[in-house]
Amino acid sequence: MNICVVGTGYVGLVTGVCMSDLGNNVTCVDIDVKKIANLKKNILPIYEPGLEELIKHNKNRLSFTTNLKAAVQSAEVIFIAVGTPPKENGDANLSYVKQAAKSVGQYMNNYKIIVDKSTVPIGMGDMVGSIIKENCKNKHQYDVVSCPEFLKEGSAIHDFMNPDRIVIGADRKEAAEKVAEIFKPLNAKMVLTDMRSAEMIKYASNSFLATKISFINEIANICERVKADVKIVSEVMGMDKRIGGLFLNAGAGFGRSCFPKGVAALISIAKSEDYDPIILNAVVEVNRLQRKVVLNKIKKVLGTLEGRSIGILGIAFKPNTDDIREAVAVEIIPTLQEKGCSIKAFDPAAMENAEKELKGVKFCKDAYAVAKDVECLVVLTEWNEFKELDFEKIKKLMKKPVIVDGRNIYDPKTMKKAGFEYVGIGRG
Repeated sequence: MNICVVGTGYVGLVTGVCMSDLGNNVTCVDIDVKKIANLKKNILPIYEPGLEELIKHNKNRLSFTTNLKAAVQSAEVIFIAVGTPPKENGDANLSYVKQAAKSVGQYMNNYKIIVDKSTVPIGMGDMVGSIIKENCKNKHQYDVVSCPEFLKEGSAIHDFMNPDRIVIGADRKEAAEKVAEIFKPLNAKMVLTDMRSAEMIKYASNSFLATKISFINEIANICERVKADVKIVSEVMGMDKRIGGLFLNAGAGFGRSCFPKGVAALISIAKSEDYDPIILNAVVEVNRLQRKVVLNKIKKVLGTLEGRSIGILGIAFKPNTDDIREAVAVEIIPTLQEKGCSIKAFDPAAMENAEKELKGVKFCKDAYAVAKDVECLVVLTEWNEFKELDFEKIKKLMKKPVIVDGRNIYDPKTMKKAGFEYVGIGRG
């Protein structure tokens, strides 16, 4: 099948590349001339394990261009996968989706299926259809379909190739079945529904996962006060099939992926319908306060922050990505600097992005360089390489052997036995 993907951000690029791997001819389009030029040279705008290799493997079925007109006219199915960043009030910024829909309408030369892959508010599929109709001068037939993505940064290719389910929302069954053909090689469970339910499934799913994170963080804060260990508590909770163990890791709170944006957007949608989403409001507030929990732990263990030297391990919002948008580190580091701390930091993948965002930070080549002469190490991203450090070497390098583990990747007894003053989240 000939497919056009509008937008080469995280979702668009991964989706386009993976669909080419399923045997489709895919053209990825973007207005960013430099990004497209780099993609043609196999220089990727994001870090995602396995993506570069997949692009090379499918080079005969995959192309990159800024020519949207040609891409639209040669395609049977057009995926809109542009960004929908949050506005200050929490609403999704839909200007890129609207512009993409307008251009698709202007360039259509025959029947097309337009698929909303961007995370959009409920009812956006109807709006996309109206925009296309308004701008399609030759009145070509079309169908709009919602196909929400459920990709996790750091494991996006695996998630695409091994989905729990594929959700396809459409007004016409024939259009939904045509889109389902693209994903047929995955042998996944197909859920065909109406557009608005498909759009809601995306927001509801992400908001529930965010709720699990905020819930276990609240349990962690209670665990500390009653001298219980949240690692044990969450592990046993997860054994209950009704609950499950995923997203029950206490820590410094959630950052990027779709969680902050998705929860904020759903709150905004609810309020626009005159409904106060009490649970979702609490999810956001608990997550906001969890940053303060980490900061208070650092201050408590050091006595004061003024003039202290602190090392940060991990800047990306999660491991296996270079994405630092709304990452915990991006909020905590400037706050520590404001309190008079000097900061050293290292992240295995996000250093280039961090250097653009964070000023006054000494970026180091590895965790050991970060540890040298600092009074406290703070873990903010659970990269695997941080789990297997040489702690005898780390201890000798540090001015004071103090670790604040914002992701609970270390065992408290082991760290204390190694001579560290160790502070985790909810470890009793």
